[in-house]
This record gives sequence, structure tokens and C-alpha cells, in this order.
Amino acid sequence: MEHAGTLSIAGLNKQYEVKGQALPVLQDIDLTIEPGEFVSIVGSSGCGKSTLLRLIIGLEGDYRGDIRLNGQRITGTSLDRGIVFQEHRLFPWLTVEKNVAVGVLNADLTEAQKRETVREHIELVGLKGFEQAWPHQLSGGMSQRVAIARALASRPDILLLDEPFGALDALTRAHLQQELHRIWATEGITMILVTHDVEEAVYLGDRVVVMEPRPGRIRSTLPVPLPHPRDRASAAFAAVRNAVLHELGEHGSAAAGPLLAPARAPAALDLGTWQFAV
Repeated sequence: MEHAGTLSIAGLNKQYEVKGQALPVLQDIDLTIEPGEFVSIVGSSGCGKSTLLRLIIGLEGDYRGDIRLNGQRITGTSLDRGIVFQEHRLFPWLTVEKNVAVGVLNADLTEAQKRETVREHIELVGLKGFEQAWPHQLSGGMSQRVAIARALASRPDILLLDEPFGALDALTRAHLQQELHRIWATEGITMILVTHDVEEAVYLGDRVVVMEPRPGRIRSTLPVPLPHPRDRASAAFAAVRNAVLHELGEHGSAAAGPLLAPARAPAALDLGTWQFAV
């Protein structure tokens, strides 16, 4: 796992100032993520999940505690950390190829190496043949594939995913979950997924971190001891999912819509034919 990073968070506290008053957002966050691990983070709105990702990516630096990647304290953004948001944020005036190339714009590579890296990652996300397509010609699922390719092109040590499939329909979301697992297995990098979808968290994660709000803190961390590919309809899968829902407790039921509405495709459905339709 050449590009897998170790993330360690210790005693993390974050607050904002609102009308002259301190508003705690994160409190006493301690978390270690091992190289090549896939960790899902769930919790109701307002528990600080996205704020935590912003701190890890380096978009904010005003906090107490310690955030380290491979032993080095995180200060500002860097190519060793990639991120994919719920909105794909593609540049509409650039083709698929050029959008992915943005990911290696500042990489220490020759022009030939950059072109090869872009080609490899477009193929990795299943978009070979769409290199010259424009964003407006792509579906939502295809656009997110481009965003993932762009984030991976710089070969980061860790990839952060902030509700990457939240705006997609159930079938597209289920298929892209499968594709994301394939990409993770292929690339071998560390991934952190923030999601409201408990089923998605269990389907993808080696562990599920459950957060509770105001201020955001870790309620519990549950292992997912299930081999891949995971069967969403199995009793073992349901047991882990129910354990996560139990940990969410009152906070989970308060946000029952996004937390308790799993996006599942029929177990026997062959989604392979959707490769270029999503």
C-alpha cells in the first residue's frame, strides 16, 4: 500500500464564535485510522462530521488538539490528502480529461507522466471513451466518477469523502458504492467516508464511527467484521446495521429520514450494465 496513510487525531476540539459567544462544534475527538483502512463516520446533522473533514483536509487551522498524517502535523492543504464533496464541482468549461488533469496540475511529474496518470484514473473509474465529454453531457453518477478520479490522480495518502453519493438516486448510489469499494481495493489507500446513510456506512467501512451532536463527539466505534462483497440482505449485515442504529439512539431517531432510509438495490440485481448509465 504505497500511498496508504496513517491518520491520528488526539484531543481535538473546535469551536466557532457566533455573536460574540463561543459555539463548541467538536469536543475531545480521539481517532486513529490505520494505513489502507476504510472508516465510515455517521451521525445526525450538526454533529460536526463535515467540520472534522475540513480540519483533516486542512481548510481550517483554528483548533485545539492534534491532527497528524504519517506522524506529521497537518497544516494547510496538500496533495497528500484528496477530497470528494457531495457536489462534483467539475469545471464546466473543461472536458473530463482536463478536469482530471487539474488534480495533477501541481504534481512533481513530467507532462508525459501527468498524461499517463490522467489516462489511468479515467480508466480506473470506468470512463474510458468519455475523455473529451463535457460536464453537461454527463449524468450525476458519471460526474462523481470524474470527481473521484481527479481526487485520486495526485495519488494522495488519504481520500476524504463528504456525502459523495447523497444527491444520487438509489440505484446509482448502490452501483457507485460497489465501484468505490473496487477503487479502494485497487488503490489501497486510506479512505474516510462521511454519510447519513447507515447502510452505506456498513457496506463500505471496516469500522463505523458514530458521532453525536452539540458539541460533536464520538459516541462509539463499531467494527464491521464482514467479508467483501457484502450482502445487504444477509442476517449478519442486518445485525451490524442495527447495532449502528442502536448506537445512534435518540440522535438517530431525531433524524430518521436520512439515517434510517437505506439506499438498497434488489440483492439479485446485476448492476454491471449500468456502468456508463450512472
